[in-house]
Amino acid sequence: MNLHSLKPAEGSVKKGKRIGRGQGSGRGGTSTKGHKGAQSRSGYSRKMGFEGGQMPLQRRVPKRGFKNPFRISYIGINLDVLEKLATDKKITTVTREVLIENNFIGKKDKVKILGRGALKSKVDVTVDAFTDTAKAAIEKVGGTANSIQQKKDKKTA
Repeated sequence: MNLHSLKPAEGSVKKGKRIGRGQGSGRGGTSTKGHKGAQSRSGYSRKMGFEGGQMPLQRRVPKRGFKNPFRISYIGINLDVLEKLATDKKITTVTREVLIENNFIGKKDKVKILGRGALKSKVDVTVDAFTDTAKAAIEKVGGTANSIQQKKDKKTA
């Protein structure tokens, strides 16, 4: 076998249709575009969601609800996850950076510690928010629960 003798498998490569190359080709004339109309013109592109003049789905379905653009969403981390970090990886201080390194959250995510599970190890936790039960459980074991203060952008007139 030599490089000059290599070729693709039989039937795997097809020739493209040569459109608009005269009547003898069988694809001349209107070049498979039908007769007249917007779709036969050059530069035509159909609007996204266009359904041939029928009322499109996104206009037929009624609008519902409300999305608050100022909502702050948190990734929940439970106490049993903190316990596992403390026992398996011997971590005593949990911060956002530690959670990012261990792939629990992304760089831009906000964290809230939730109260599911039992915490037996003394852990110092500094994250964005805590539930009351989680904060109580951390402090009961002898750890500290510090929340990062959020900057409030309120304009005062």
